[in-house]
Amino acid sequence: MTAAILATLLGLVALGWSADRFVSGASAVATHLGMAPLLVGMVVVGFGTSAPELVVSAFASADGNPEIALGNALGSNIANIGLILGTTAILVPVVVHRGVLSRELPILVGATVLLAAVMLDGRISRIDAAVLVAALGAQLLWSIRAGTRRRAPGEPEDELAIEVEERERAAGMSRRAAWAWTVGGIVLLVAASRVLVWGAVQIADRLGWSDLVIGLTVVAIGTSAPELAAAIAAARRRATELVLGNVIGSNLFNTLAVVGLAGLIAPSAVEPQALSRDLPVLLAMTLAMLVMGFRPGGHGRINRYEGGALLAAWIAYTALLLATAGG
Repeated sequence: MTAAILATLLGLVALGWSADRFVSGASAVATHLGMAPLLVGMVVVGFGTSAPELVVSAFASADGNPEIALGNALGSNIANIGLILGTTAILVPVVVHRGVLSRELPILVGATVLLAAVMLDGRISRIDAAVLVAALGAQLLWSIRAGTRRRAPGEPEDELAIEVEERERAAGMSRRAAWAWTVGGIVLLVAASRVLVWGAVQIADRLGWSDLVIGLTVVAIGTSAPELAAAIAAARRRATELVLGNVIGSNLFNTLAVVGLAGLIAPSAVEPQALSRDLPVLLAMTLAMLVMGFRPGGHGRINRYEGGALLAAWIAYTALLLATAGG
């Protein structure tokens, strides 16, 4: 137990440092490649920090514990919205651009509904898993094609892109350094997450919790720690668009790739609690994120009160899981 506690603490410290370096590198990459910060958040930051969920879920399924994989995906998505986006909005209100409301967020809602559809029969088969992975591939190609469109002559520059460029120019980060910190940050994030999750799972296992509950709580929080650390680092820079892109990209990746890969490795049954308790919570919080972004005219915002509501909902959900974990 002592080793597990030390591993958990070490993982948390390593995550905090590496996430700060990773966000700095990703912001610089956005400037050097001429990419929109939202695209970097969705593809580089969102998918990169979702690597722990993918690795953990793949190993869990291969080891005969697919419930951990499903719980990890559902729990991480709920934590991303409630814990990460909620905390960020409390620190700095999150701007939601009209393009996100009309494209990315509806796609995330659709992916969540697709996951619900494949879970309704109480089993995730390899065909179900293949459908999820194919949907991710199509969405990723669309995002890259749309996000890498360069600014046409005379088109107004993106204000956040200007801010990112000014920050990185002031920091003097070269193209090579930007890529080094981005790639190195991903590696460190994954390594630190593995140490953290190992320690956390050992502690939870001693408590006699089910695989689903372990996946929804300890593993989900542990593998979401990179997103939380990266979000706090981005909030300090007031780059909240990166945080929103991170949450959207990470949740898409978890919903389609993490569950899909786990299902391809080992088809599994879906526990009744996942359908009656966890899936409705995920759907409700995903829709809440979409609704909160709407404002009459102009861009929307998720303000501090709404962020507090998201965080409170996540705390209440987690408390319910812990209270019934032994049942």
